Amino acid sequence: MEEEEKGSAAAAAVERLMVAVEEIAAISDYRNAYRKQLGNLSRRIKLLAPMFDELKDSRDPIPESAARTLAPLEDALASAKELLRYGSEGSKIFLVLERDKIMKRFQEVTAQLEQALGGISFDELDISDEVREQVELVHAQFKRAKERIDMPDPELYVDLLSLYNKSTDASAEPTILGRLAGKLQLTTIYDLKQESLALHEMVVASGGGDPGANIEKMSMSLKKIKDFVQTQNPEMGTPANSKFLSEGNPKALVIPDDFRCPISLDLMSDPVIVATGQTYERACIEKWLASGHDTCPKTQQRLSNMSITPNYVLRSLIAHWCEANGVEPPKRPTQPSKPTSACSSSERANIDALLCKLSSPNLEDQRSAAGELRLLAKRNADNRICIAEAGAVPRLINLLATVDPRTQEHAVTALLNLSICEENKANIIASGAVPGIVHVLRNGSMEARENAAATLFSLSIVDENKVTIGASGAIPALVSLLSEGTQRGKKDAATALFNLCIYQGNKGKAVRAGVVPLLMGLVIEPAGGMVDEALAILAILSSHPEGKLAIGAAEAVPVLVEVIRSGSPRNRENGAAVLLHLCGGEQQYHYLAMAQNCGVLGPLRELAINGTDRGKRKAVQLLERMSRFMEQQQETQAQAASLVHTQVEVHAEAEQSEIPTSMAVVDL
Repeated sequence: MEEEEKGSAAAAAVERLMVAVEEIAAISDYRNAYRKQLGNLSRRIKLLAPMFDELKDSRDPIPESAARTLAPLEDALASAKELLRYGSEGSKIFLVLERDKIMKRFQEVTAQLEQALGGISFDELDISDEVREQVELVHAQFKRAKERIDMPDPELYVDLLSLYNKSTDASAEPTILGRLAGKLQLTTIYDLKQESLALHEMVVASGGGDPGANIEKMSMSLKKIKDFVQTQNPEMGTPANSKFLSEGNPKALVIPDDFRCPISLDLMSDPVIVATGQTYERACIEKWLASGHDTCPKTQQRLSNMSITPNYVLRSLIAHWCEANGVEPPKRPTQPSKPTSACSSSERANIDALLCKLSSPNLEDQRSAAGELRLLAKRNADNRICIAEAGAVPRLINLLATVDPRTQEHAVTALLNLSICEENKANIIASGAVPGIVHVLRNGSMEARENAAATLFSLSIVDENKVTIGASGAIPALVSLLSEGTQRGKKDAATALFNLCIYQGNKGKAVRAGVVPLLMGLVIEPAGGMVDEALAILAILSSHPEGKLAIGAAEAVPVLVEVIRSGSPRNRENGAAVLLHLCGGEQQYHYLAMAQNCGVLGPLRELAINGTDRGKRKAVQLLERMSRFMEQQQETQAQAASLVHTQVEVHAEAEQSEIPTSMAVVDL
């Protein structure tokens, strides 16, 4: 009975952890100043969900000792949820001015999560190796994040502080106000009203200093921003539907629900349709999608793609309704809906036209549009942002499976160029691009395969993506390209493999795919120009048990000794690192003896004096192991010599003791 109660308590704890992660995942629309930090925190926490799912579905009860190690995680998630909600619902002005307190809280929450994850007894939990590796990766990320402070925009803080303290030069104030309005995303009446409410709530709730004085100073800062925004856009005013409802006229017009955006509840000026068929104001739905959502806000259905289509019919109906009721139609924004967008209206129109061609059944249209997007995305960062904002990523992904080789090549290369922009990496992964990219890596033309490998390298820069890409079957395909590709293809495959194998869970996959013999072949062929890349990957793989066995089986020691003797500084360093791993563990004496016979001592001594810092450390460690090995050899030889000497003496004594007996026999 007692065991059942403990099991029920553990199951309830897992359920609470699942709920906490779900609640954190539901928090969004983080304030601009801390969007990166809050987004990273939320994303890492969401990666813990598979562990709780497996624990919930496990048939085996969670041991009491293991359940106790999960308790600190519940407290850490509660702290994280409080911080994330604070950053989502709080005043933008207040959050920026309280920068030091907010960043201190970030550090505290990060340390709390890192400590909680570090204390989990994974060996006692019934979870798969893949999930355990993912959680350990998240733990490592929190550990790194704990050791560094990623401060928000310093210019934003200085600008707002100068406005708050009334220290701004009058001539510089318009420039500063413009920057603040853009960076804080306070560009509409709705934004400004929401900020005013949030500001009042947060300052009062903070309980620090004199709330009244704080509210007054921050409110004055907000008023200056509002006055500036209205001066720059005199026609902004209050949204049309707000005017109808605020005049107090009982006969005031009621806007039809179909004409209101489900997100803002305002009369729509630029209605667009999403994949579920629902219509939203363009600015509102783009902001929703940009914050990382992949569901329809109204129906909560997952969107099959992120494209949006203008709803010209509804726009016309709204215009007719406004005309019939004597209401001024809402003005469409002349600027891009998101402050960060660098698209002009003509550029956006051109991109929208290309996206329509991508969806055309005509292969020629698809090919030409994909080729143009490829070139546009290559040209500059602004284009990459604009193309992704327009919804190009899902359409390009669809073309990865096309039967036309040229279109496929354009599509994967366009994704490569888009992935250069950090903001686009998450979009590409979330849109399900990896299986399609791997398909091209296996089956495309040589140029398409090369660019697919480069795309995987670009995406794998984000730690979480290493797990996703490794699980997709990409590694064997990259090993094939390393074997079969052109010089450029081999380099693309090698850089992708290097990045992926930084994650421990991918090392065994690379070894099992046969990468080690290929790498050894590249090391012994300097003319191939791949020695640097091959040794760098071997240095990573040698830390894995399977990698070490495979490298040893490839008779690597003589090759590594030669690299340490005559290679470039970086290659000598990596060669020593690989040899150091080989000369540890059960077979260390075997490999130390081989290295000694190959004459490694001289090159190691020279590397310890003239190598890179890392090379020196590896050389010193190897020399220490060599010294102990040689001492043991000498002891063994001395013992062997002593044993032989003893045996000789015993044998001699035996012979001497036999001589009289022989003589006695002769005498007889």
